[in-house]
Amino acid sequence: MSGRDYVSMTSSKPPLGSLAIQAPSLTPQIVHVSPETCMDLSIFKAVLRSYRALDDTINMRLNRTTAFVHDQERQKASRGKMSAEEQACARLWQELVANWTRRRELIEYCVGVVDQSSKTKQEIFDSQTSSPSAIRKARAEMYSQNVKRDQIHKELAVEIIVKQRSIDAFRSRCMYFVPPLTDVEARKLWDAASPR
Repeated sequence: MSGRDYVSMTSSKPPLGSLAIQAPSLTPQIVHVSPETCMDLSIFKAVLRSYRALDDTINMRLNRTTAFVHDQERQKASRGKMSAEEQACARLWQELVANWTRRRELIEYCVGVVDQSSKTKQEIFDSQTSSPSAIRKARAEMYSQNVKRDQIHKELAVEIIVKQRSIDAFRSRCMYFVPPLTDVEARKLWDAASPR
């Protein structure tokens, strides 16, 4: 299984660090995710932490984005159709959706990697032609694989909670924002998180 590339929210230093909470990067970094990334839980979780920094600091980012848009308006000396707050909400919403999409792809990719690895170990264990030492080794590795598999699968549930928390915070600040109808993926996320 080949690796995947994801655009990181960080700039040059640190590679997975906290600059993502400061401002959007003008030069996004590509994070190369390979099966080895998925199999090392500490690296996998570090990549997710980097991507979740945006959600964790949503209010601060909204404040900074609003200030940035105000500064741009002052420099232009002419206002657009949207207020600074509306522009800030629209900009942050785009960042959130892009970030959620990358995280979902990352988690789904790693779920596939770990599931395939577990399946391979199970095939060795179940095979009639496997040697006793190969079976013992596969049995020991299966336990470790199952722990990794459970941890990575749990991240799918965590994503639902993180997204909902972010959408709630976003809506509290951007009460009148509605994603454009042309952005189908963003509308699906918005509608799924809308109170019934």
